Amino acid sequence: MMDGMSGRMVARIQAQSDALTPSETRLVSELMRVPREIALVTSAEFAGRVGVHEATTSRLARKLGFSGYAAFRDALRQEYVQRSEPADRLSLTLEAAEGDHLAHLVASEMAALASVSDHVTDHAIAEAAALLHGRRVFVFAHGHATSLADMAERRMRRMGIDTRSLRGNARDLAEQALPMRAGDALLAFAFRRQPQGYAPLLRLADEVGAATLTISDTVGAQLRPAPQLLLAAPRSGVAGGFQTLTVPMVVTNALILALGAAGQGAAMEPLDRLGSLIENFENSFAR
Repeated sequence: MMDGMSGRMVARIQAQSDALTPSETRLVSELMRVPREIALVTSAEFAGRVGVHEATTSRLARKLGFSGYAAFRDALRQEYVQRSEPADRLSLTLEAAEGDHLAHLVASEMAALASVSDHVTDHAIAEAAALLHGRRVFVFAHGHATSLADMAERRMRRMGIDTRSLRGNARDLAEQALPMRAGDALLAFAFRRQPQGYAPLLRLADEVGAATLTISDTVGAQLRPAPQLLLAAPRSGVAGGFQTLTVPMVVTNALILALGAAGQGAAMEPLDRLGSLIENFENSFAR
C-alpha cells in the first residue's frame, strides 16, 4: 500500500480510472468538486453525499493505494486542507446572496477562484508552459470550450506560436489532425464529460510522439487516455447544471503568461511586429 502522499490524488485517480465502478466514479466526481470538504467528513457522510453504500468509500480508498478510508482522508487533509479561511468566508457570503443573481454569481466565482491553487500550482503551470514551448500546438475543444480554445490560439499566435485548430465532426478532426508529428503538442479542453474525439486524438498524439496537455474540471482525473499533463480545477456553479468558464479561463491565461515568460524576448518580437502590422492595416482601411 502507498499510505501518505507519495503522489498527488489526481494521479492516483487517473491510474485507476478504467477500474472504477459507477458508484466509485460518483464518489470521485464529488471528491474532485470539493476535496477540502471531503477531507473533513466521515466515510458515511462521504457516501451519503452521492447516495452510495458506505463500503464503497473504503473500496475506493484501497483502489487508490491506501490501506483504508482513514489513510485516504489523512492524505486528502495533507494535500487540500490549507488556506481554508478565505474560502470559508466566501462560502458564508454565497449563502447570504440568495435571491440576488449577480451577488450569487460573483460570490460563487470568488469561492471557486480562491480554491484554484489547491488544484493547479504555479509549478504545474510552468511545467505546462515548458511542455508547449517551442512546439507547433494543435488545440482541441468541443461545445462551450471552443471559446477558451479560440482565445488560447489567438494569444499563442500573437507570440509567434504555430497553432492548428481541431474542431468539428469525426471526418473534420481526422483531416485536421493528419499533420500531427513528433515534436508537436496537443492542447485539449474537456469539461463536464469526456468529449467525442478526445480519446482518438490523445491516442494519435501518443502514437506520433506529440506532447499532450489537458485543461479540465472535475472530470479531468477520469479522462482516458490520460494526458501527459493535466491542469484541472472545479468550476463554479452546480454539478450537472449551469457552470461558468471563469476558472478554466484563469488557468488558460496563467498558461499563456507562463508561455510568454518561457519565450522571453522571442515572444515579444512577434508582438512588436503585430503592432506594426495592425497599424499598417488600419491605415489602409482608413483610406
